[in-house]
Parts: sequence; C-alpha cells; structure tokens
Amino acid sequence: MRNDRHLAIKLRKKGKSYNHISKVLEIPKSTMVYWFKNKTWSEEIKKELTRKANYIAKKRLTLINKRRQEQWEKWRESHRIEAVTEFNRLKSNPLFMAGLMLYWAEGDNNLQNSMVRISNITPNIIKIFVEFIKKICKIPDEKIKISLIIYPDLNDESCKKFWMRQTKLQKGNFYKTQVIRGKHPTKRLENGICMITAGGRGLKEKIFQWYKLSTEMLLNADMV
Repeated sequence: MRNDRHLAIKLRKKGKSYNHISKVLEIPKSTMVYWFKNKTWSEEIKKELTRKANYIAKKRLTLINKRRQEQWEKWRESHRIEAVTEFNRLKSNPLFMAGLMLYWAEGDNNLQNSMVRISNITPNIIKIFVEFIKKICKIPDEKIKISLIIYPDLNDESCKKFWMRQTKLQKGNFYKTQVIRGKHPTKRLENGICMITAGGRGLKEKIFQWYKLSTEMLLNADMV
C-alpha cells in the first residue's frame, strides 16, 4: 500500500491537478482517480480547474485570432499601398480606366467574398475586362476562370467556342456551365452569360483602392 496518499490529498485540496500531483509524487493518475472517486470536494476542484483551463484556452484563442487578424490587415494594407503607387503610373492608361469603370458598374463589389468577378452578355465588355485583367492586373491566362449561364436550347460547346474567340482564352479556362431551366426555355441570349473570375482578396483590395483614388481624381478635376 502506498504511504504517500496523504500527500496527494494535501496537494489535491490545494487545488492541484492530477497531472501536477503525478509529476511531483510520481503517482499514476489512475491511482488518484481511484483514491478521489466520488469525493465531492475533489469533484469541485476538478470543476474549478476545468473552468480555469477553459478561460485560459479562450483567452489564448482570442489572442491568436487577434494576431491573425492583424497579420491579414497588414497584408491587405500592403496591397492598398501598392495600389496607390500603381495608380499614379496607370491613371492615364485608357485600358486601366475602362476596366476599372466596367468593374465598378458590372462587377462583384462585395469586398468580403474576396472574388474579382464580372458577368455580362456583351462581348466587348468581356473583352475589355479580360484585357484589363491580363495587362493591368498581370493575371496569367491560366489563372483566369470562365463560367457560363445558358438556357436549355443553347449548345454548351458552341457557347464556349464563341467566348473563347472573344477572350482569346482556352477551353481549360472554363470550369462550369449553369443551365437555367425556367418556365419559358426559349433562346433569350444567343451565347449565354459569360462570367469572368480572376485574382483574389489582394487584387480586390487594389481595385477598391483604385476606385477611391479615381473618384477623388475625377471630383477634384471637376472643381478646377
């Protein structure tokens, strides 16, 4: 029989955990579980230790999340700063202003979803935006994705070939086609709706910064 049970009880009543007592007295935790089983005072200590552990874990998680958010904000801010430098160089470029205004009017303007995306049925709008993405935003062809929305009577392959000619992209850039099956499945759109997706949150931060700078530039020009 062990003669250190009284020491274990003494440490336990001081609010020490099984791990601590096991380390100090070299008593297996299974032995302490047996000794303190159904002891109300030990169960209360266990609850208190659990409460403290949960509090510490929650506080640590909060700090980790805060640091992570700060790191992401620094990353986003770096793109905004870069956008300012680029704006001064690009503001006189017609393609830059055309692509920016097109996205402002037709693009996905929800910053939180981190997707740079535009949908349209007009070939020239899609053409200009793809050129904007390629030449201004420096997005390589393989990173540009195209999806189509078509009606049941339209041929998917024919629509893809049409938009391949317009965008000068390849079949591998297409990743899905959505077929709309409404009450009147008649040919309303000859080549469907073309959706271009490219870049991510970094590029979107830049575009939003460019919006801000271009608006300020245009408004200031009106005041002169």
